[in-house]
Amino acid sequence: MNLASIRRLAAIWLFVICSSVVAEESPVDVVTGAADELAAALKEDRAGLEADRGALYELINGILDPRFDRRYAAQLVLARAWRTASDQQRADFIDAFYNALLRKYADGVLQFDEERLRVLPFRGDAESKRATVKTEVTLDDGTMIPVNYGLVRRKSGWKVYDVTIEGISYVRNFRTELAAEINATSLDAVIARLQSEAEAAFGDAATTAATVDGE
Repeated sequence: MNLASIRRLAAIWLFVICSSVVAEESPVDVVTGAADELAAALKEDRAGLEADRGALYELINGILDPRFDRRYAAQLVLARAWRTASDQQRADFIDAFYNALLRKYADGVLQFDEERLRVLPFRGDAESKRATVKTEVTLDDGTMIPVNYGLVRRKSGWKVYDVTIEGISYVRNFRTELAAEINATSLDAVIARLQSEAEAAFGDAATTAATVDGE
C-alpha cells in the first residue's frame, strides 16, 4: 500500500471517529431528550394515556428502554445476591425488576410537566465512566427539589441507571427492600412475586423487556 492510500484510509477513519463523537449524546442530552419526548406525548394525549394503562406502559417503555441500563441497575439492586445468582435468575430478575419500575412510576409520569423541570449545567467529566445530571423540579407550592440522574457510559452511549430524589436513591431503596425479602424467602420467590405482579398489571404485554445488553 502506497503513502497516498494510507493517507486516504487515515482520513476516512478520522472522519468516522469524529462523526461518532459528534453523534454521541452527552449525559445531559440523554435526560433532556427523554423529557422532551415525554412532554410531547403527554401534550398530544394525556387524557388517553390516563384512561389506557397499556398505552401508558408502552409509552414509558419506549422512552426508558433505549436510555436505561437495566442489567447494571439490577446488579446494583441485588448486590451480594447477584454474585451467587445463576444466569437464568439474573435474566429473570432483570426483566421482572424493569417491569416493576414501569408500574411504580407510571402514575408519576402522568403528572410530568416539563416547564417545572430545570436541568442544571453539567459539571462532571463527560469522558469519565460515570456521570451525574442534576435537575430541579418545582412542586405545586413552589418548593424546588433536587432530582439527580446517575448515568454510566457504554459502547452504545450513556445510559441511566439510578435516580436520586431529595437524596434518596431508588437503587439503594430497592436494594434495602429486596434484600430483606430475599433473606426472609429466596431470590426465586422475589422474582416470582415481581413476575406475578407484572402479569397482573400488563396482562399479555408483560414481556416488555428487550434483549439484555451485556456491556
